[in-house]
Formats: sequence, C-alpha cells, structure tokens
Amino acid sequence: MASHGVSRVIGTNIRSAEVRQKEIEQIAAYKNLVDLVNTKITERKYTIEVLGLVTKLLNENPEYYTIWNHRRRVLGGLFDVPPTGGSPTQTPHGEELINGELQLTFALLRKFPKCYWIWNHRNWVLRKGESLSDTEAARKLWSGELQLIGKMLHADSRNFHAWSYRREVVAYLERTPASISSSTSPILSQSLAESEYEYTTKMIKTNLSNFSAWHSRAKLIPRLLNERGADNAARKQLLDSELALICTAINTDPFDQSIWYYHQFLMSTLSPECSRQNQIVLGLSNMDRQKYYAHEIEYIHEIIEDEADCKWIYVALLHLATSYLEIDGGTNAFTTVDMRSWLEQLKRLDPLRRGRWAELGSSLNI
Repeated sequence: MASHGVSRVIGTNIRSAEVRQKEIEQIAAYKNLVDLVNTKITERKYTIEVLGLVTKLLNENPEYYTIWNHRRRVLGGLFDVPPTGGSPTQTPHGEELINGELQLTFALLRKFPKCYWIWNHRNWVLRKGESLSDTEAARKLWSGELQLIGKMLHADSRNFHAWSYRREVVAYLERTPASISSSTSPILSQSLAESEYEYTTKMIKTNLSNFSAWHSRAKLIPRLLNERGADNAARKQLLDSELALICTAINTDPFDQSIWYYHQFLMSTLSPECSRQNQIVLGLSNMDRQKYYAHEIEYIHEIIEDEADCKWIYVALLHLATSYLEIDGGTNAFTTVDMRSWLEQLKRLDPLRRGRWAELGSSLNI
C-alpha cells in the first residue's frame, strides 16, 4: 500500500537500514574505545587523560565491571603523583579526585540505580577518601551519603542496593568518632539503631510492599532491645506492637509476599530453637508459645473468608500449625482435617510447586 506514491514498507526499510548503520558505527566506536582503554592499562598509563577515556566508556556501559577495576588502578596511580598546576593536563589533588568520583557515581546512579559496580565503586572511593583524610573530614564524607541514599529511596523505596549501602554507611558512622575531644580519648559515636528503626517505620508506612525495609527492621529489633536494656515486659510490648503492625499490613494486602516473610520472622523468634541473641521475648514457656501461635492461626484463618485464593495464607497456617505441633501443643487450635484442607488449597493455587506441598504433607503425616 502506498501513500502519496511512496510505499510504506520501503520507507520502513530505509529507516531501518539507517538505524542499523548507525548501530554498526556505534558498536565499532565502542569496541575501539574498549581496545584503547585496555591498551593504556596494559601499558600502565595511569594518567588523567586515560581516566577521561575510562569515564567515557563507563558512561556508555557501567555494567562492564572490569573497567571499574581499571579505573581504580588509574586512580591509585594518580593518588601517588604529587599535584601539579599550570596546564590542562595537571594532576588533581586527592580531594579533587575523590569529589570527582563521587559526582560521577552519583550521576550514573541516577541513570542506573541498580548497577552493583557503581555502588561498589562509590564505597571504594569513600574508603579511599577515609584513608586520605582526617577522621572528621572522612566522617563528613560518609554523613553526606545518607542524603544520597534518601534521594535514591525516594525515587525507588524498594531499591535493595540502596538499602544495603545504607547499612554500610550507618555501620561506618556508628564506629567512627563524631568528633575529637581535646583529650587523647575520642568522643564515641552514638548508635543509630533508634533512628534507623524509625526510618523503616516511615518507609513501610509509605509502601507496605518493601521487603528491604522489613528486612532492615528485622535486623534492627534484637539490637534495639539490647541497647534499650529492655526488660521482658518491654520486649513483649514490642513484639505485640510488631504483630499488630504486620497484621494491619496483611489485612491491607494479603497477596504481598514481603509482608508474610516478616510475619514468619516474628514467629521464628518464638521458637525454642531461636538463639537468645535473636529472641524478642526471653524465657518463653511452651504455654506462652502456644498462645501466640493459636492467636495468629485464629486471626489468619479469618482472612480466608475474604481472600480464599491467597496462597500465602495457607503457607502461614501450615507453618504455624507445624510450630504448634513441635512444642507439643496438640491440635486444640486446629484439626488434622484443617491442615489437609490448607494443603489441598496450596496444591490448587500453586501447582508448579505441587511436589513441594506433597512432600510437606508427607512430613506432617497428613
């Protein structure tokens, strides 16, 4: 079919050929740049000009992790060279190099927020800056990272790279003195566990489907309780408030897997097999555990009326029933018929894992 005497098919072919030719030229230019960078590194040309070539290459392909290794070699060489001035090819001061790397990685992270190698390189840059600076200057660098992470998580609250990096930054700030006193002893940094716990609360309320926020919260709770010197009443109060929070989340969206994982974490802290350092409430008797398990079974079972096709409900019920049986609770909170029914629902809703559910049924003798 033609329009104004010009075939649409032919026009498409012409445009495709032009695009293809452009792609061929871009690939050739990219390969030439890769060859040039590799040659310079082999020749140990650790100069500011080579650093510029590496920057150009990484802007095109930040996933090329070998080039990040090359970049660190070049930077290592430049850090060892005394700064010079008076020409376009001057060698920058170490502080300039550090700031340049932070600007580069920030710009790349905005375009590629889930690239492992950019996050890894930024971490290396900060540690390098730490070794080149005094304690207060290094701490200032790391403190600024919390603002960066805040921006990244504002754009994507579930970016697990940013969450992982946040834990590293917090760990550094916690182990590094906030300032140096006039005496020989440093002023120790305060724990950030409380503020990080509040941060996870804020992020969870913004988006319940945030596995990374729930995961960080789980890591913080045992430490938080120890730092508070919480007695058993305070520990029980915190567990009950966490269960109330997660039950609200389950009511809101029972199909969200991350919510159920956190619920399972809370239940795991009740197990007699849970190490003392990970327990939320200490010194639980089996009767105490039975009450918790029975309460959760009753609550979750009620959800079936409205969400009968949610497989996570049945997974949780069977997990709770198994835990209940392990502490010789009998079947007061449920029956074997209930367990068989939950298992059949799982086989129906999750046929790809039918073998797994059949094996679970065998292990439970149901």
